[in-house]
Amino acid sequence: MRGTDVSQGELYSYISLESRIPEDHPLRPIRKMVDAVLREMSPEFSAMYSHTGRPGIPPERLLRALLLQVLYSVRSERMLMEQMEYNLLFRWFVGLGVNDEVWDPTTFTQNRDRFLAGNVAEAFFALVVAQAERAGLLSDEHFSVDGTLIEAWASMKSVQRKDDAQGPGSGVGRNPSVDFKGQKRCNDTHASTTDPDARLFRKGEGKETKLCYMGHVLMENKNGLAVDGRLTLAEGTAEREAGKDMVHCIPGSHSITVGADKGYDTQDFTGSLRALKATPHVAQNTNGRRSAIDGRTTRHAGYAVSQAFRKRAEEIFGWVKTVGAMRKTRFRGRERVGWAFKFVLAAYDLVRMRNLAGV
Repeated sequence: MRGTDVSQGELYSYISLESRIPEDHPLRPIRKMVDAVLREMSPEFSAMYSHTGRPGIPPERLLRALLLQVLYSVRSERMLMEQMEYNLLFRWFVGLGVNDEVWDPTTFTQNRDRFLAGNVAEAFFALVVAQAERAGLLSDEHFSVDGTLIEAWASMKSVQRKDDAQGPGSGVGRNPSVDFKGQKRCNDTHASTTDPDARLFRKGEGKETKLCYMGHVLMENKNGLAVDGRLTLAEGTAEREAGKDMVHCIPGSHSITVGADKGYDTQDFTGSLRALKATPHVAQNTNGRRSAIDGRTTRHAGYAVSQAFRKRAEEIFGWVKTVGAMRKTRFRGRERVGWAFKFVLAAYDLVRMRNLAGV
């Protein structure tokens, strides 16, 4: 028998929000891990807020909402608030009731900026990594480092000479005409008026030059989890400098191995690793030069294993850029882009930990 198309909705719902979310939903284990982290961060949240005045958005709910924005690739805060209005799954994850009012996008953004000015992403990421360590998911001996380019939120038309007081182009409107032909531009003489921290960089010969930042990750080789991350200016030696800095921050004084691609094959980088009691399992770069890695390292079976595992760092960058929407950042300035990069790495680890738990 054909059902009736009734347009009038029911006035009341007798099913709780908790019961509407399936027990095997993939967000449930992530919510459990996130709640444990947020409980540990409660003293830090208390120090960030005044004890007087009107109450703002609870920081726990704000962080859960930002995490949803990463996990579901929501491209803006306005669209996130729109989803929060009618998406019961989002309301449940954040902690809003069915009848709770959703925040204004501008209010949400202003409250989020309080986190951008603090060290919240760093603390959140560190507690996620600590949780993975307590679960026995991390290796404390074998690591890999790698870097990737993150396109800045700025147009090439915004690049002009540092000593030029005029605008980037001529014409009427917000998108003026700019003729780049025949111009030689470099970071020493030119900068973006939109994002001065962004740097002109190209990945290799024949590749186009873009305004970029450079993201770096230290990955443990047991399960491919990110245990440290950095965001730097896009410069030629940035990968190696960030790699040395991250390896230096590995706790303990025991011997470790560090895998890396051939871009890290320099005497300076390998020598710095050895001084830190780290064996450099770096891919050999024999393109017309002498490699800093010789047979004393490559003859061991562990070298081949590290070379196989180091490529899993590309999985982290692939997730960060596609799901985490960091292929082209939505923020401007090194501090803000670095905050977002660290937070997306924490989201990746949470998803990876959930998958490793088999739920």
